[in-house]
This record gives sequence, C-alpha cells and structure tokens, in this order.
Amino acid sequence: MSKPRKLSTASILSLCALIVLIGFGAYQYMMAKSEVTADEFGARVRAYLLANPQVLREVFAELTKQENAAAERDRKERVAALSEDLRNDGFSFVAGNPDGDVTIVEFFDYRCGYCKRSFPDLMKTVEEDGNIRLVLKEFPVLGPESVLAAQAAIAAAGQDKYMELHRAMMSVRGGLTLERILNMATDVGIDTEKLQTDMESEETRAVIEKNYRLAKILDIQGTPAFVIGDEFVPGAISHTDMLKFVAAAREKPAPAAGSES
Repeated sequence: MSKPRKLSTASILSLCALIVLIGFGAYQYMMAKSEVTADEFGARVRAYLLANPQVLREVFAELTKQENAAAERDRKERVAALSEDLRNDGFSFVAGNPDGDVTIVEFFDYRCGYCKRSFPDLMKTVEEDGNIRLVLKEFPVLGPESVLAAQAAIAAAGQDKYMELHRAMMSVRGGLTLERILNMATDVGIDTEKLQTDMESEETRAVIEKNYRLAKILDIQGTPAFVIGDEFVPGAISHTDMLKFVAAAREKPAPAAGSES
C-alpha cells in the first residue's frame, strides 16, 4: 500500500500561521467586547494548549490526512493521464499474456534488493494467473552498474533474449560488472559482441531517459514501484498482496473502447 507522506515544512508553517490567525481573530473579537486584556488572552490560550496538547496533534493529524488524500488523488490523475506511456509505449518489454485483462507495470533496478525479493512473487503471480500483462521498465537509480545492467537488458531484446537475461540478472546477488553481465549473456545464448554495440546505442539510452522522465512525472522515489491496473503501489509487495491488487483491478468497470486496464 502507499505509505502516508510526512507533513511538509510548508504545511507545518501554514498550520502555524492558521493557528495564529484564528487566535488573532478570537483575540480581536474578545478585545472588542472588552472581555479580556491581551495578556489575559495569551495566558488563556497558553493554558488551554498546555492542558490539551492533543488538540494540536489532532489538527496536525487531520492536515496530514488531507494532504495524503490530495497527493493520492493527484497521483491517480497522473497515472490515468499517462496510461499509454505506462502500458503501450512501444519499447518496454511485455511479459506474461500480451492480451491480458490486467496490466502490471514495474519500475525496477537490477541492483535493487527489494526488486530481487519481489521478483519471484511477481513472476508467480503473472504465471499462475495467466491473464496479466507485465510491462517492465528499467529505472536504474543505484549507480553505474545499474545503468550497465539496464542497457544490457534493453539491448538483449534485439536478440529476442530479454527475458532470459532479465531472469539471470534478477536472480544473482552482488555486483553487476560488465564482465559478469557478459558472462550471463553468454550463458543464455546472447551474441555479446552485438550486445555491447547495442548497449551503447542512442536507442538504448533513449529508452532509459524516457523511463526517467516518466518516473519523475509520477514522483517515483525508489524501486520497485508498480502500477497495477490504475493503482500506484510503491515498494516490494508479496504474492498475496499482488493478487489482491489484481483482483481489485478486475472489479473496476471495464475501460472504454480503445483504452486498456
């Protein structure tokens, strides 16, 4: 599930300003009625807040709740607006059932431990269900070796060996040096000379740049990050939870003609 966002500094300042304004308004009203002096009003407010500190906590909690809800609505709108870029960009590898009724999009990094941890559950979900499209988007954010691995996977697609190399790199632990990647590529039957040439191509770099831009628009802060149906799901998720998201996507109304779930 999406993690609640912490209240931003700007929101805290806004809340403080709101409290001051409310207090100032109450003070002006009471002064106009000559009920209290400024010192008396300040003392009353201070005493009340000291005696009831939970009031501030409740206000902060409600503001945080409203901010999180607004951020979630905003993210859903961006996911909907970017539906084609997420699901049918024309270059991302599609695993599972290309005609599946639910699409899972994953942003991942080959050096991300959480991505590797999620990988078996993700593939189990896709393979057992049989009606899921899995769109894989390289999002290398953990250094040069991550970029190398992403370039290799994209280049492997040109030899129809994407999934073989993807599985190999997702299944290993430790660094992903060029030498190690090429050894894995050889093991799965890839022409490594062609692979290296394609890894350095403008087309390969363009794929990664497009994924970076898309992730930025969606405010993706780390990997893995999933879009299941129209639901954004950050972080590693279990097979059980993945099934719940898939089931929820299927329960939603069918998309209009020409669009896709």
